[in-house]
Amino acid sequence: MSLQAYRQAAARAESPREAEYRLFAQVTLALMEAAKADPKDVAARIDALDWNRRVWAALSDDCASPGNGLPKPLRASIISLAIWVGRHTSKVIRRQEQIEPLIEINRMIMQGLMPAPAAASAA
Repeated sequence: MSLQAYRQAAARAESPREAEYRLFAQVTLALMEAAKADPKDVAARIDALDWNRRVWAALSDDCASPGNGLPKPLRASIISLAIWVGRHTSKVIRRQEQIEPLIEINRMIMQGLMPAPAAASAA
């Protein structure tokens, strides 16, 4: 099976929540790898940091959309987190902050996206 065929099959079988979880897992892994790089080596870290910031910007844009079905308080919280991620990322790039808080925020989001144990066993 070609890689393209696999991606198409995975996209059809994946719920939006599962796709979001997978995306966060991928970007968080990239951040974890970037955290291992020398903080002075911005080039080794910038791709992961930029990718994470773009993911959060997309989430923020989606939450600001009038058609978004999430409750308004949750949407507001996600937008606030996205703003924080953007600011913190800039500080990480300038070596004024550490990358680990970005990883922790993503992990918390991933925990929230995981299916409940009862729902997972019923499926």
